[in-house]
Amino acid sequence: MKKRILLGIILLFSIFTLTACNNDASKFKKDYESMNGKVNASGKEHRTVTISKKNPFIYSTDEEIVSMIENKETFYVYFGSTLCPWCRSVIEKAIEIANEKGVSKIYYVDIWDSEGNEIMRDKYTLDNDSSLELVNAGSEAYKKLLAYFNSVLSDYNLTASDGSKVSTNEKRIYAPNFVYVENGEAKSLVEGISDKQNDSREELTNEMLEDEKAIFRDFFKDADVCKIDSKC
Repeated sequence: MKKRILLGIILLFSIFTLTACNNDASKFKKDYESMNGKVNASGKEHRTVTISKKNPFIYSTDEEIVSMIENKETFYVYFGSTLCPWCRSVIEKAIEIANEKGVSKIYYVDIWDSEGNEIMRDKYTLDNDSSLELVNAGSEAYKKLLAYFNSVLSDYNLTASDGSKVSTNEKRIYAPNFVYVENGEAKSLVEGISDKQNDSREELTNEMLEDEKAIFRDFFKDADVCKIDSKC
């Protein structure tokens, strides 16, 4: 009897976690495809994307990612947004290759809200004399992520009116950023963008798409972290 009860509990838990994963995959598909053809505040049209129903994304937050790092977990995380044109350039091939490699779990952290406002990151602008002005202070979790991901992140620089670079003296999580974390340590980061692509909204050529696939094949060659634990 006890064995039957235990098996029943395990079965119910498995059904619950599978449903939660499927719900996130459906939400991810709906969120990204809902922007197809829409025009942003600058009058530019969002790229049309087709998101597989079998996508590996699990909605998360910067606080949850920090907790996973501090627990020395191994996982993939994607920082992006439905509004990010570069994200929309690579997301289809990211999903295709993740599925090809058997990676069934990538945590997803949205960097902007539905209006394009920063959710977690620091944001600076330059005033008329090229002095830095902080217009959005990042979350405490974001500051921790900058420290934890320091070895794989790029510098956060702004471009002045004369074309010169002005450093903010900090790193930045850009979008798209796909990060592989092993035992709480950031091992690698890719954007997935082809060197041949110069504009975020230009038509993607076969060469660009092949470049994207090659980038993600190399990135997802690491251990299939979705099998390391039983959590969704």
